[in-house]
Amino acid sequence: MNRLSAGLLGLLVLTGAARAGEAPDTPAVVKGNTRFALSLYGQLRGKEGNLFFSPFSISSALSMTSAGAGGSTRTQMTSALHLLGQDKQHPAYGALLRQLNDPGRKGYQLSVANALWAQKGYPFHKKFLEVNKEQYGAALQELDFGESEAARKTINDWVEKETKEKIKELLKKDAVARDPRLVLTNAIYFKGDWAYQFKTDKTREGKFYAPGKPVEDVPFMNQAGKFNVALEEKGCQVVELPFAGNDLSMVFVVPTKKDGLAELEKDLTPAKLAGWLAKLQPETVAVSIPRFTLTAEFELKQALSDLGMPVAFDQAKADFSGINEGKEGLFISAVVHKAFVDVNEKGAEASAATGVVIQPRSDPAHVRADRPFLFLIRDKKTESILFLGRFSEVAGQK
Repeated sequence: MNRLSAGLLGLLVLTGAARAGEAPDTPAVVKGNTRFALSLYGQLRGKEGNLFFSPFSISSALSMTSAGAGGSTRTQMTSALHLLGQDKQHPAYGALLRQLNDPGRKGYQLSVANALWAQKGYPFHKKFLEVNKEQYGAALQELDFGESEAARKTINDWVEKETKEKIKELLKKDAVARDPRLVLTNAIYFKGDWAYQFKTDKTREGKFYAPGKPVEDVPFMNQAGKFNVALEEKGCQVVELPFAGNDLSMVFVVPTKKDGLAELEKDLTPAKLAGWLAKLQPETVAVSIPRFTLTAEFELKQALSDLGMPVAFDQAKADFSGINEGKEGLFISAVVHKAFVDVNEKGAEASAATGVVIQPRSDPAHVRADRPFLFLIRDKKTESILFLGRFSEVAGQK
């Protein structure tokens, strides 16, 4: 009997079975989201220690935001996030969200919620609001960001409710302190039992080998059964554990070498991931997986800029005229994300939330010489001060 042991837990991927009636462009959105997920993973993998996030939550919030982008801002967001053209992106994303939120799904909990938190009385573009409400289910909810702490609490309370109290304090105290015009939020929650649960009396302490760190004892969940696996892949073994209902599963990619994760991550591409999943075949194996809980939080401005959309964060260049018909210059001041996952003998629970904060451009610094001042004339090449003086009164100047 083959034994698949999570000596080093590699990559976790929640996958969903395809369902009938997909909108024509939904597969293209899924493909783009997968490319974004792995690109963002590549940006974040340098972070020390454990890593967990919801690329779907992040891409949902930013896809909503893109409905108001124009010019090079839209071009960069489309490329970095792997979006479709605007006329196709939002209807296809809407169809995908309706599939994921389908109340007919049985055996597990899965919900995705979106919201727009707007400055009360602000003149938003009608089309921007319509796209977000119709395709993302994100109705406009007005707040007074002048009362920043009350506004922050309202948004954080919504996130906490939508994630079954797993994500708290998404927005820190300073996140909405500078009078934003809009905050776009996404919250995703999943809870499911394994189709074949681990028996708690078979959980045993075992060694976990993290390169460069002391070997630690952790609780390993153990069971033998027929699972979809790919055991002969170069550099890794892959196993898929289904959840009850068989719509969703968790995929574990375990490096063959104890120090092999970094090499796997370096070469991780959508094609490679698709190749692993395509080769999964049912086989009787013994599976040993650590029982674990992870939490993580990120400020994604730098990672998203490095992926190719820096203009969205540039107050001088960002174009979000589609949000307010160009009545005021806007830019993204922050993209914040928090995630949680708990994997145990019974199943798994995961949640995440993303907030995109939209602020007006600051007025340029104003130097007003309305008081006595010094002045000088200098030669910049030689740094010689040629003239020096003081202006302290206006008598006789008119």
